[in-house]
Amino acid sequence: MIIGYARVSTDDQKLEPQTDALEAVGAERIYADKITGTKRTRPQLDLMIDQLRQGDVVVVTKYDRLARSLKDLLDIVEAIAERGAGFRSLAEDIDTTTPAGRLVFHVFASIAQFERERISERTKDGLVAARKRGRVGGRPPALSTAQRDEVRRMRDDEHRPLAEIARLFKVSTKTVRRVT
Repeated sequence: MIIGYARVSTDDQKLEPQTDALEAVGAERIYADKITGTKRTRPQLDLMIDQLRQGDVVVVTKYDRLARSLKDLLDIVEAIAERGAGFRSLAEDIDTTTPAGRLVFHVFASIAQFERERISERTKDGLVAARKRGRVGGRPPALSTAQRDEVRRMRDDEHRPLAEIARLFKVSTKTVRRVT
């Protein structure tokens, strides 16, 4: 079954140009959202993915109607593929139901993966350089040494409930529990 997905970002924009194009390519069912593409949770998109069956093909007029970033696009198309369905974008001429379309899509995926790895590599290099300069990453401790001593005393000697101690120090019970 050919399934269409259309999306506009605001109520001022019209879905009709997209739905007309999707109907013209044979979409039997069209899901449509009026919500910004930066939101990953979109009710109709989520419903569509949940209802996909083996052999279905999801069609969009342009891939930016489905996702705003390449990473998001890859994640959504992967979710579609996990359901045994294909993906087709009319404007970009991507069709994962054909060998050439899968090749193009995998080239996109490879570039995105390469970029994610480069970002990770640069981040790790930056952390190493910062450590060499004496900087330590991470969030500062929620409790000072004196406060940790007091938490231990209240917990171990006075047997106060963790929730009460957490309220007194304005931290989570998990933080109180971690104090050794």
